[in-house]
Amino acid sequence: MHDAWIVKHRPRSAKEVVGNRRAIEIFERWLRSWEHAIPTQRAAFLHGPPGIGKTVIVEALAQDLGAELIERNASDYRTEEKIRQVAGFASQYMGFFGKNRIILLDEMDGVYGTVDRGAIPAITEIIKNTRYPIVLIANDFWNKKFVSFRDKKKFLIIEFKKPSVNDIFKHLKKICVKESLPADDDALRFLAQRSQGDVRSGVNDLQALGQGKKRLLFSDVSWLAYRDRKDVIFSVLRQVLYSKSCKAAKQMVDLADVDIDMLFEWIYENLPYHFNIPSELAAAMEALATADLYRGRIRQTQNWKLMRYVIDFMTAGVAMARRKSKPSGWVPFRFPQRIRTLSTSRAERKKKSEIGKKIKQRMHVSVGVANKDVLPFLKIIFESDPSMAAGLAGWFNFNEEEIIYVAGGKRQANAILSSVAN
Repeated sequence: MHDAWIVKHRPRSAKEVVGNRRAIEIFERWLRSWEHAIPTQRAAFLHGPPGIGKTVIVEALAQDLGAELIERNASDYRTEEKIRQVAGFASQYMGFFGKNRIILLDEMDGVYGTVDRGAIPAITEIIKNTRYPIVLIANDFWNKKFVSFRDKKKFLIIEFKKPSVNDIFKHLKKICVKESLPADDDALRFLAQRSQGDVRSGVNDLQALGQGKKRLLFSDVSWLAYRDRKDVIFSVLRQVLYSKSCKAAKQMVDLADVDIDMLFEWIYENLPYHFNIPSELAAAMEALATADLYRGRIRQTQNWKLMRYVIDFMTAGVAMARRKSKPSGWVPFRFPQRIRTLSTSRAERKKKSEIGKKIKQRMHVSVGVANKDVLPFLKIIFESDPSMAAGLAGWFNFNEEEIIYVAGGKRQANAILSSVAN
């Protein structure tokens, strides 16, 4: 069985947490102040981007201080009644073993004003009377629903920032030592830069690309694209739709290294709005249709050498169709409707939700985090390493349909299922 490295190498002490040393010192000093008396600030609000260690530091300091940690996702307890049942009782009464305790309400972003039916007022009331430190965690502290938590006299507000590339690099290097995985510094530094401050993503990348190898080389990681961002897609789209040369249109795709199928859908969706001369729009659509024919041939034959023609027609072919088309004024790019339709289908969401719940149970993260941060890396593994995928499928208790979904089709799933059976 292959353990997830983000769990296996999760910091067990505050000293092992990556980055944010000043924020950690302030937070630890506040927690230790409870040993002498209840402070004026009875709750701490930790905020910052996802994946940078906000939850981890609470768990690590609870371990360092020998405190009992009562940890709940606020998004799972969104009503006043449930909040009082979980946090209200814990804030007043000592545990069975007489330990000090820390009450953690994670993922406060998931509590919504019109849906939570009194959850935030209930949390505020519990904090006023708590006998134990309460910690709230959210990504976007400046959301208007958190206005009641901005009183610095009552709340210790601590911002956590993205760790530096060097901090993440050192963390990845330590993991490689523990896993007996020799790795080129260039490869680890590339993964650290690619993570964009998200430690969790950096560790997931390292495991997906390094586990099972005799040595991790720069060539093993250099082909990776930076995670798809809308601004990257927009830059590529702008270059493809408005380039005046074939070379410029094609080059932007190589530099940005975006997913080709995703880019195809973006071009298809936006072409009619950026070509206002029918004959030129028809020529651009003809080029895109030719690219699609080659895509179909690749799916049938698995001849990936044909990909060069897909890229040529969907970039240079589209760009060269423009002669005089010039939309009046600024035209916004539109999200591909076909992708939106597929992504919101009921069956798709249900299956993804069930997989997220199984990941949640094993890795002790929310369903949202499971689907956003863990599932993409499972897909990489399931598509490239059937043996490792079989171990993970068993560990997560995935059924056949779920294995097919994560593997991206029956063909790859059959190899995984064969390994599971053996």
